[in-house]
Amino acid sequence: MSIVVLGGGESGTGAAVLAKVKGLDVFLSDAGKIPEKYKDILNQYQIEWEENGHSEGRILLAKEVVKSPGIPSKAPLIQKLKALGTPIISEIEFAGRYNKAKTVCITGSNGKTTTTMLTYNILKEAGLNVGLAGNVGKSFALQVATENFDYYVIELSSFQLDNMYDFKADISVLLNITPDHLDRYEYKFQNYIDAKMRITQNQTEEDTFIYWNDDENIQRELDKIGIKAQKKPFSLKKTNLGSAYVTEDKLCINTPNGPLMMPIEELAIKGTHNIYNSMAAAISAVSVNIEKESIRKSLSNFSGVEHRLEPVCKVRGVQYINDSKATNVNSCWYALESMKTPVVLILGGTDKGNDYSEIEELINEKVHYLIFMGTDNSKLENFFANKKIPYSSCSSLEEAVNKAYEVAVKGDTVLLSPCCASFDLFKNYEDRGRKFKEAVRAL
Repeated sequence: MSIVVLGGGESGTGAAVLAKVKGLDVFLSDAGKIPEKYKDILNQYQIEWEENGHSEGRILLAKEVVKSPGIPSKAPLIQKLKALGTPIISEIEFAGRYNKAKTVCITGSNGKTTTTMLTYNILKEAGLNVGLAGNVGKSFALQVATENFDYYVIELSSFQLDNMYDFKADISVLLNITPDHLDRYEYKFQNYIDAKMRITQNQTEEDTFIYWNDDENIQRELDKIGIKAQKKPFSLKKTNLGSAYVTEDKLCINTPNGPLMMPIEELAIKGTHNIYNSMAAAISAVSVNIEKESIRKSLSNFSGVEHRLEPVCKVRGVQYINDSKATNVNSCWYALESMKTPVVLILGGTDKGNDYSEIEELINEKVHYLIFMGTDNSKLENFFANKKIPYSSCSSLEEAVNKAYEVAVKGDTVLLSPCCASFDLFKNYEDRGRKFKEAVRAL
């Protein structure tokens, strides 16, 4: 069988290695430049590859195509393959055919990286033989090809879920659904919701579905689709079905051996959103039979995720926080909600169809100065023009950080929580976050 892999990054390279290891005829093609570390892996496995363009005639002869998640379905080559009826799948779907391990699969518009890392940390600290895959960690396909784990914790984006058909999660986690990536979904929120709900597809009565009970979008979908998996909802309030909830400033996780009760102040990661993330991770751990005390220990010592509400340092009594991973409005809402001091907020980047009214109330309550950072700040300027909060527009990160230094006073927090993708000025949100940290430390 001839397989073509499109994209030569972490996902594509892993898929190509798995195809080769399984004896398939594989060819990898990337429209851009393939990083040297991935070329080395492809050459090590004697996989044929090309970069800086596609050999279209050859690709259109493929029996099946594994598409990297960053390639949009409206790309001309993808449209041609669809017209031919060529199956197009994700790396996760491909790896799932050969995977024998149990999978904990986590998605949501916000919090999925933190929840994935926290869940992985709990399972690993409990002594399980566990791999970390998907949007974080190594390629799932590469690990299936070269490792022998008993469990995988997999972070899944909507882009990965789009091209998953037969894959089944043993434990699926859906944290929330709020508008994001609408530019990839014809600016139709329902299309994006449909992609997120695919996390539950193919699950049976023996599987587990963990979800946020208070999310109206999730509840509406649950009423529409029949989910066979055992439902384990979490909420800030106690319900009859709830597997985790908050009571009297304590986290309560139901387990077969009685409830695990833990004061919220003992959680290592702070903020209401991290209570949700901790509940989801804890229910996942209970679902793979991890003991209460082991879960408690991990929840209290987890160190957090880079670029997600990451304290950088204090300068002249002002705390600088890197939340570059906040690439949508709802994510910024959670960041602002957790702030306890007056805020100077840095927003901006590549707008994905954002509605800033969602954070307007919190901005009025907590923010005394706004800084817009991007190549085109017109949408932000137009939205906030008639509001009472002063703002500045900057076209570089250095300019934004210097402006924040100028307007912040002792006791403030300068928060980079952009609401937007980073591709106007940076390679990705990691690049944006690291450069922010460098600029702050240079003050």
